Amino acid sequence: MTKLKMTVNGQQVENDVEPASLLVEFLRGPLGLTGTHVGCDTAQCGACTVLLDGQPVKSCSILALQAQGRSVGTVEGLAAKGQVHALQEAFMATHGLQCGFCTPGMIMAAAGLLARNPKPTEEQIVYALEGNLCRCTGYVNIVAAVQQAASAMAGKQGGAA
Repeated sequence: MTKLKMTVNGQQVENDVEPASLLVEFLRGPLGLTGTHVGCDTAQCGACTVLLDGQPVKSCSILALQAQGRSVGTVEGLAAKGQVHALQEAFMATHGLQCGFCTPGMIMAAAGLLARNPKPTEEQIVYALEGNLCRCTGYVNIVAAVQQAASAMAGKQGGAA
């Protein structure tokens, strides 16, 4: 066992971990953050997407120890002060989900995109989400959700200035 220290959703965490444990296993197991889903175990579906130092990564494809000393964001960390994030609200409003299995990964991939590009084009959204698979929606409403969230987030930033 090796001691693992990192920041998860703004909180310092420390726990023992087996050297071969994947980040998704650490998040879902000892931390109980089950919003990060395990879908394919081959880094193809994107259901396990989290933000590692602000960048979307598939947590089934990296070892937990690779996150040593780093910052990890999960879908559970998006809501602030009891309010859902603009992406979560937009996914609900546009029906960007059906079964919901892919939704946390989609939202985290979109959060990474909007953090680095607050006004993405439709093409940029599609490109950012291409590593995340959905077997239910056909993606139209998912793209619409990201567009709506980008607009809502820009409005909040513009209103605060």
